[in-house]
Amino acid sequence: MSTTLLFGIIIAYFVLLLGVAYITSRNATNESFFIGNKNSNWMLVAFGMIGTSLSGVTFVSVPGTVAANAFTYMQVVFGYLLGYIVIAYVLLPLYYKLNLTSIYDYLKQRFGFTAYKTGALFFIISRTIGATARLYLVINVMQLFILDALGVPFFVTALVILLMILLYTFEGGVKTIVYTDTLQTSFMLLGLVVCVIFIMNNLGLGFGEAMQALSAQGYTDIVNSDANSKGFFLKQVIGGAFITIAMTGLDQEMMQKNISVKTLKDSQKNIMTFSVIIVFVNFLFLLLGGLLYLFAAKNGMDVKGDDLFPAVAMNYLPPVITIIFIIALISALFPSADGALTALTSSFCIDMLGIKRNPNLSDTRQKRIRMTVHLTFTVVFMICIMIFKIIDNKSIIGIILDLAGYTYGPLLGLFAFGILTRRSFKDNFMVTVIALLSPLISYVISLNAATWLGGFQIGIELLLINGLITFLGLLIISKKPAQA
Repeated sequence: MSTTLLFGIIIAYFVLLLGVAYITSRNATNESFFIGNKNSNWMLVAFGMIGTSLSGVTFVSVPGTVAANAFTYMQVVFGYLLGYIVIAYVLLPLYYKLNLTSIYDYLKQRFGFTAYKTGALFFIISRTIGATARLYLVINVMQLFILDALGVPFFVTALVILLMILLYTFEGGVKTIVYTDTLQTSFMLLGLVVCVIFIMNNLGLGFGEAMQALSAQGYTDIVNSDANSKGFFLKQVIGGAFITIAMTGLDQEMMQKNISVKTLKDSQKNIMTFSVIIVFVNFLFLLLGGLLYLFAAKNGMDVKGDDLFPAVAMNYLPPVITIIFIIALISALFPSADGALTALTSSFCIDMLGIKRNPNLSDTRQKRIRMTVHLTFTVVFMICIMIFKIIDNKSIIGIILDLAGYTYGPLLGLFAFGILTRRSFKDNFMVTVIALLSPLISYVISLNAATWLGGFQIGIELLLINGLITFLGLLIISKKPAQA
C-alpha cells in the first residue's frame, strides 16, 4: 500500500484534531485548561479515559505478549477493577470534599509544603517517563512501517508529532482533551473490533471456534499458579489493583479529567462505567493477540512481540483494513501524550510554581507562564523519546510497569499514610529523603529476592513493596496526634 497515502491520512487526522481543538478552546481560560471549568460530561470523560488508559502500549504491546504469557494479563486487569472501586469510593470523595485543582494539594493540607512538593515531583517524574515510553512505542511503529520508506528520520517524526500535540492542547487543555480523547477512543476501538472480525473471518473461525483454536495452543490460560513466578495470579491481581490506585487515582493526568466533572456522583459513575468497559476491551486485545499468532503461523511469519500486530496489518491485510489500523494506531498515540502534557503543565504551574496561590499574577501573566511550561515539557518529551530510541526495547509494556513500581511507590506511601493514619511529621526534607530512598531499597530487594527468598521473583507487586517502605519510613519520623 502507498506510504504516501498513509502519510496523507496521518495529516488529515491531525487537521481533524486541530478543528476540534479550535472549536473547544474558544474563550478558554486558565480554569478551562486546568480542570475544564468543572463542567465536563461524565460520559465523555469515561469513554475518553479508555483511550488514555490503553494507549499505544496496549494497542501494540499487549497482543504481542500472548505467545509468551497467554491470557495471564487478565489477572492484572481484574486487579485494575478492584483498584477503580477504591478510587471511586475512597479517593474521589476526598478530592471533591477538598475541592482540589491539583490532587497533590491534599498532601500540603495533610502534611505541609515539603510533602506536597515531593508528591508533585514524583508525579512529574513518573508521568514524564511513562508517557514518553508509550509515545515512543507508537512513533517507532509509524517510523518503521511508513516514514522510513519516505526517508523521514526518526528525530523529525518525533518532533513533528510532538508539535502536533502541542498545537491542539496549547489553548484548551482539559476542556479540549475531553473531546479529542472521545474521538480518538472511538477510532481506536473501531480499529480493534474491525481487525478482530477480519482476522477471525480470514481464519474461517467463529468466536467459539477461535477460542477452541487458541485453547489448543495454550493461549487462553489466565491463571498462573506458580507462587515463585512474577506472573503468579495473587501477585498480579493485588499488583494490578495498586497499579490502578497509583497510576490512576494518584495521577494528576487521570484525576484532572475526573475532577473536571461537575459532581462527585457523576465522577463516580464515570469511573465505575469505565472500569467495566476496560475489562472487556483488554480481553479483546488479548483475543486479537491470539488470533494474530494463529494468522502468523498460517502465513509462515516469524514475528513476535511489539512488531507482530503492525507487521500483519501493514503487510498482509487489505488496504482498507490497513488504513483503519493506521487511524486506530494514531488514535492510540495521542490520548496518552496529550493528557500527560497537559497534566504535567498543570502540576508544574500549580504545584511547583504556585501560580494559583500568587495574588500578584494576573490571568494574562499566568497564561504566559503556563504556555512557557507547556512548551518546555514538549522539549523534555522529545529528549526522553530519543533516549528510549537508544534503549530500543522490544516489549515496552514490561518497562512501563517496572518504572511505575519505582516512581509511583512513594506517592502510594504518602497518600496511604495520610488517609490511613492520623499521625503527622515535621515539614522538612526528611519526607523527600524517604521518598527517594524507597525506590533504591526496592530495587535492591527486587535484584536479590530470588537469592534471599528461595527463587521468589518480584514482579508487579514491586509498587506495593515500594509504597510500604515509604509508609514505614514516614511512620518512623512521625508522631501521634496531640490528645484533645
